[in-house]
Amino acid sequence: MADTDTTATDWHAWQESWDRQQEWYMPDREERFRIMLDMMEAFVGTEPRVLDLACGTGSITARLLARFPGATSTGVDLDPALLTIARGTFEGDDRVSFVEADLKDPAWPARLPHGAYDAVLTATALHWLRTGALEALYGQVAELVRYGGVFMNADHMIDDATPRINAAESAQRHARMDRAMRGGALDWAEWWQSAAKDPALAVPTARRFEIYGAHADGEMPSVAWHARVLREKGFAEARPVWRSPSDTLLLALK
Repeated sequence: MADTDTTATDWHAWQESWDRQQEWYMPDREERFRIMLDMMEAFVGTEPRVLDLACGTGSITARLLARFPGATSTGVDLDPALLTIARGTFEGDDRVSFVEADLKDPAWPARLPHGAYDAVLTATALHWLRTGALEALYGQVAELVRYGGVFMNADHMIDDATPRINAAESAQRHARMDRAMRGGALDWAEWWQSAAKDPALAVPTARRFEIYGAHADGEMPSVAWHARVLREKGFAEARPVWRSPSDTLLLALK
């Protein structure tokens, strides 16, 4: 391959491109991040030790540090392309570290630099897991959060008991997306095609598709399922703190 030197790569531009792509699918994405950080502050203050779970490009970490400069963040993910962008974006920031690990591997917590966290935060990521793997992960997360700390998951949570409501919401949301001007944002497939053409991302993007394939093979259980499993795994309380017609931000308190 041609020159793969990443020193001249504009990682912040890639970060911005990822954000625009995600916002086309989730126009309320910034609102859920704001509420997530509001609730984190309410429980653990302004200088928390945070685990950014399935961190991707570090979207949560970026917003965390912009709002709370005294915070620290450890990002964990398996996606080599998104981790490349994350590491490039935060290079030289000693508040941030990244760990490449498979959340389905029972040994992944041993790779973390800290034993306990004030907050574990994740968004639009865990629907890649099937329920069995997610149950096991929630048990591990419960052990990583200190007493009084929080876990928050913002994701698609679908109630199978309301099929007509689900169908109407999905149809309305996709119709709105079809009408919306993307304003230069790429969709999911186009974004990855662009990444594959960048010399700095071509190799990790190829590895990424070897690992994951084209898209998720996971499940999207209901809010009630998430809250019940989190309580069973060791959290004292769990309930939604923000909702849209399709997504939920669920908070679990240790």
